[in-house]
Amino acid sequence: MKNNMAVKKSIKTGTKQKKAPARTAPEKPAANNSGDKFESTAPLEFRDNFKVVSTSVKKIEGPGLVTGKPMFTDDIDIHGMLYAKILTSPHAHAEILNIDTSRAEKLPGVRAVLTHKDLARIVHTTAGQGYPEPSPYDSFTLDKKVRFVGDRVAAVAADTLETAEEALELIEVEYKVLEPVLDPLQSQKKGAPVIHDEEEAKMIIPLAYDKNKNLAAHADMSEGDVEAALKNSHRVFENVYESHYAQHCPMEPHVCVTHLDANNRLNIITSTQVPFHTRRIVAQALGIPVKRVRVIKPRIGGGFGGKQEMLIEDICAALTLKTKKPVRLEYTRKEEFMSARTRHPQHIVLRTGVDKNGIMTAIDMNIVMNTGAYGSAALTVLCNSASKVLPLFNKVKDIRFYGDSVYTNLPVGGAYRGYGATQAYQAIGQQVDIMCRELGLDIIEFYKKHHIKEGEGSPVFQKMGEGKEGVEMKIGSCGLEKCIDIGVKEFRWYDKFNKKRSEGDWRYGAGMVCLMQGSS
Repeated sequence: MKNNMAVKKSIKTGTKQKKAPARTAPEKPAANNSGDKFESTAPLEFRDNFKVVSTSVKKIEGPGLVTGKPMFTDDIDIHGMLYAKILTSPHAHAEILNIDTSRAEKLPGVRAVLTHKDLARIVHTTAGQGYPEPSPYDSFTLDKKVRFVGDRVAAVAADTLETAEEALELIEVEYKVLEPVLDPLQSQKKGAPVIHDEEEAKMIIPLAYDKNKNLAAHADMSEGDVEAALKNSHRVFENVYESHYAQHCPMEPHVCVTHLDANNRLNIITSTQVPFHTRRIVAQALGIPVKRVRVIKPRIGGGFGGKQEMLIEDICAALTLKTKKPVRLEYTRKEEFMSARTRHPQHIVLRTGVDKNGIMTAIDMNIVMNTGAYGSAALTVLCNSASKVLPLFNKVKDIRFYGDSVYTNLPVGGAYRGYGATQAYQAIGQQVDIMCRELGLDIIEFYKKHHIKEGEGSPVFQKMGEGKEGVEMKIGSCGLEKCIDIGVKEFRWYDKFNKKRSEGDWRYGAGMVCLMQGSS
């Protein structure tokens, strides 16, 4: 405030300025010259009625979309653009002993071939997270070792896509096939093959990480005495739940176009959810200044977390830097399944206790999460399996969580809708259903009794955040109970649930689960 006043005073006492031309005040609304109230300059149609629920709002990009205007990365077409393809590994775990690209380089139309020999060996993480990232630095743009089927081996840029694909077939690679780790439960066993035996792999912040034991991340927390609570419970339920791999499958695959502008600045036009993280990581991976990189994110055709990662931009950029030409790289659907990111599979052992009154007394959740060959989001997804799930049952005073995120020679996990909460809710939702069925409890009333309410907190909030320590939080608003009541009515819960029919082979299936997700 003092600075503002000083500026005003200097204007009054300083050299006399020429009077600015008068501005015509808008007719609606009348200009307010009192200085006491701010008047919006937005068009009338956007400020006459601020009610948006149950109203139709025009999408400003609508006309461009329905008329086929160029709005996506795939629409970019730069004169002289080259087409890139990536040679991927057919082996889950292998060392590259020798790679011969001479035949590919001689193919007419091929402008560049890259292997690990052509690039600086700079370790980084591909996870689209703020620096310093809580994911291990365990990736290289191209490496002398491959760690899953679909891992990068070499890259080609050519005049046409067909030429680039033909060039890949001419690259000769000699592999030393290594024993793979395909079971996350065996990953940390003594004698298991070490997936990241390179000396560069590390965690840049002090978090649990042991590459020699294939441990990409670890998280745990406890509140109360879980073992005593389980021992004193009327019933203890213990079950194992498995969540499987899933691929995001957006309509638009990963696609990127790179080129150098008149100032020799690297321009990256890419279908990404994290343009600023992509800028920083590409610069780091290729050893160039961040100020020399510009990332442009057009409209994307779906991401769902799969594009919350620097995945193909470094390869595309490296080819542009070598050829000095625009380069386009786009994954096929097959390449999306083989080389892009997935939902992290989890093995969950869940123990819960219940007293004679049907009140849950303890929760003990143990997770082994398969992060695949690289540790992208290995910690944060694991943490969310606790921090976004366990607080829902804040009436339970004795809670324990223990989780390991382990390397395997399988596809790489990453950000995916739900981000860890999905897997844990699958487990605890089934557990509640089993408990209520076996004890003859009304699952509707069970959730109403146990769920966190407005104004309440949870010790889990305080002890665990997303890859970091938690903070004390209170629920600001909660409409869950009303939501349950509406659902019971609209789905005719008590009419449909577990009703046997005397005729035919069909029965209604009905189930319910309550979930919680944070918002700002």
